[in-house]
Amino acid sequence: MTSPFFLVVAGDPSGDLHAAGLIRALKRRDPSARVAAVGGRLCRAAADEFIEDLASRGVTGFLEPALKIPFLLRLRARLKDFIAQRRPTALVCVDYYGFNRRVLPLAKAAGVPAYYFISPQVWASRPGRVSVLKRFVRRMLVIFPFEETLYRDAGVPVEFVGHPLLDLIPAPSETKSLGTPPLIGLLPGSRASELRRHLPVFYAAFEALKKSHPDAKGLLFAAGHQRDAIYGCLPHGVELVREADYARRRTLDAALCSSGTATLENALLGVPMVVVYKLSWPTYAIARALIRVPYIAMANLLAGRAVVPELIQRDATPARAAGELARFLNDAGYREKTRADLLAVRRSLGEPGAADRAACFLLSQNPEEAAR
Repeated sequence: MTSPFFLVVAGDPSGDLHAAGLIRALKRRDPSARVAAVGGRLCRAAADEFIEDLASRGVTGFLEPALKIPFLLRLRARLKDFIAQRRPTALVCVDYYGFNRRVLPLAKAAGVPAYYFISPQVWASRPGRVSVLKRFVRRMLVIFPFEETLYRDAGVPVEFVGHPLLDLIPAPSETKSLGTPPLIGLLPGSRASELRRHLPVFYAAFEALKKSHPDAKGLLFAAGHQRDAIYGCLPHGVELVREADYARRRTLDAALCSSGTATLENALLGVPMVVVYKLSWPTYAIARALIRVPYIAMANLLAGRAVVPELIQRDATPARAAGELARFLNDAGYREKTRADLLAVRRSLGEPGAADRAACFLLSQNPEEAAR
């Protein structure tokens, strides 16, 4: 019997994290399995073959990817040759629709079955993407309960496997007293473009907070692929932190956080947060026309209401951010209620084991049957 050989394609730091977890689960479940990957440093460490670092390229938004078109075209051509020549058992796309939708037809043309682990956010904008996925994907392996209903109603084969962060993030206590001194997390994002827009706001907000809470301490959580120098001169009282186990993140009393995976991580830790997001104005104008959901923070989307405050674009000012953070520090009832609401979001995502469930499904498929 031929050993399974998977091609896994991820394109951003979050996808790199979860793709690496899936790769390890595949190899744990079947030690004979081999995996080639496009992703980032975590996929590089987990895979048997590493094709390209796409995750650190920071290709996101609507206009910014245009600058990367030559690189993306070259990578697509490489993957076309790889799929045709190496004939993987299956292609597994991880989030990152913009590039993966160009890879999916390559697999179909070669008769290689394709699966999607972690759905792109089709429910947030451009629902027409569901029809594309329906044409090319054998099964969606989704991580949010509402996604299962969305795809099933659209006639797309789907399976809810749970959220992979539940395997990585320790369960917090139900209650937490305010620290002495209060500890504030700063999570400005992972991409260079996000950092350029967010760091000035985050630093000024922390300095403004210090005026009313002079004993407050800050932890700036650095992205794994970014160098220290990109964070510049830190405000007084802020420490640059690099960690992979959430040990210090779980001690936070509140956080200022860029929209993205970090907001869900904070929710699973029960950390009250203020969510900030700034885009280039052209990108924001396009996004505003396309976005179909009332919130940008996943905690709010899952709760169906504004559990944590969101400050977007012109509202993302240091004064507003500092004021929202101060409310968490000043109002114990508000802080504890927010924490309880966030932990309810955690419970809504099911049980740990998402990567293992996805791996078991992928290993159980008959490639000859799936390709028909």
